[in-house]
Amino acid sequence: MGLILDSSVLITAERQGQNSRQMLTAISAVAGDTEIAMSVITLIELSHGVAGADSALRKVKRSQFIQKLLTAVAIHPVTTSIALRAGQIDGENQAKGLRLPLADLLIGVTALELQYSVATANLRHFGMVPGLKVISLYTAIEICYCAPRCRARRTARKKSPELAG
Repeated sequence: MGLILDSSVLITAERQGQNSRQMLTAISAVAGDTEIAMSVITLIELSHGVAGADSALRKVKRSQFIQKLLTAVAIHPVTTSIALRAGQIDGENQAKGLRLPLADLLIGVTALELQYSVATANLRHFGMVPGLKVISLYTAIEICYCAPRCRARRTARKKSPELAG
């Protein structure tokens, strides 16, 4: 079992002033002993954020965040099987009138192919990927970053059943 991080979780951590090590520690405290990884699509989204930074300092900080993240987690590519499965799901969703951004679809299908869950703050989009287990870590990261060993962490697990496992 593993966990693919969506950019929404990473962006939230970066905006809260966390470095990648702090963010991964907070996620591990909540998710337990599970492999934490990213899709190459998430890397593209993060790189886009570096390019769009509104100051030189923010650009440097975001670049450092990415570089440290690259040494800490596995990056999974979009394979042929991921592309085919994403195309099938996208076609089925569009036939039902559902639109899902391609980036989120590819991240979700990467998790499916690996039999992982996705950690995200974007429950709406990832909920449109059939069979995908979606975990909201947005609140949990906030709580754990403030006090990783405090009672609030246990409270967050009780309130959010997907975090209890």
